[in-house]
Amino acid sequence: MSRHVAIVTDSTAYLPRAAIERHHITAVPLTVVLGDRALEEGTEISARSLAQALQKRSPVTTSRPSPGMFAETYRKVAAAGAEAIVSLHLSSVFSGTYDAAVMAAKEAPVPVQVVDTGMVAMALGFCALAAAETAEAGGGADEAVAAAQQRAAGTAAYFYVDSLDYLRRGGRIGAAQALFGSALAVKPILQLADGRIELLEKVRTASKAIARLEEIAAERAGEGQSQGKGKGGGQGQGKGEVDIAVHHLAAAERADALAQRLRERVAGLRELHVSEVGAVIGAHTGPGLLGVVVSPR
Repeated sequence: MSRHVAIVTDSTAYLPRAAIERHHITAVPLTVVLGDRALEEGTEISARSLAQALQKRSPVTTSRPSPGMFAETYRKVAAAGAEAIVSLHLSSVFSGTYDAAVMAAKEAPVPVQVVDTGMVAMALGFCALAAAETAEAGGGADEAVAAAQQRAAGTAAYFYVDSLDYLRRGGRIGAAQALFGSALAVKPILQLADGRIELLEKVRTASKAIARLEEIAAERAGEGQSQGKGKGGGQGQGKGEVDIAVHHLAAAERADALAQRLRERVAGLRELHVSEVGAVIGAHTGPGLLGVVVSPR
């Protein structure tokens, strides 16, 4: 294998399998603990099984990959010919995954740059793709990191959940916010900001919340296109191209309908991915999740 920079991420990026294979990205799995069973995300537990367990209120927790798992991954990638590795991971606010990768990087046989992207789901996935495309174009590790960080800076993630209770139980949102939402029976729209989940708006019904989610995503995509046009060049050739991902958990019809509406509304749409989130994110959001990631190129 010729000299190259390898890209490693984790299973919460929820990258399409075709993209992982095309760009030779390695995704290290997080673990879902269901009852007394520890299962690797993506291979040993499906989103459907997780949704069923949550609906039955079975105990579900998640855990990071071990430093040893990262160390083995870095050894394998180096043995395959990589001379440097860029390891991109979900927000350190959500998980100890970044810390585990940092520990393993110290003993890796080739230089490893570990990045806390502050992102999750395809917000992280788009960062990994940006890094991989830069490396494939001949860029070094520093350039791949810069490409990922630039993509993260412009990416926004919004999502709707049927209930804040799962986020509260997992410690991903404050108890006061969760109780406030439950008491008023509001449907929350949340956003990813500074690596944290924040309550963005409160809407009275699910249908109105989903319509508002669409509006927010379309508006953000339009802003990204305007910014791209103003640059007059660079990635996307100044056309303001934007990628969008629509995520869901046990809400495929909602997700497909939302994706179709965004496809019709967003000019300059380059790629649109629709996928069910994996078990790790699903464990903290619960069934009914509907999310949109907007990532200008």
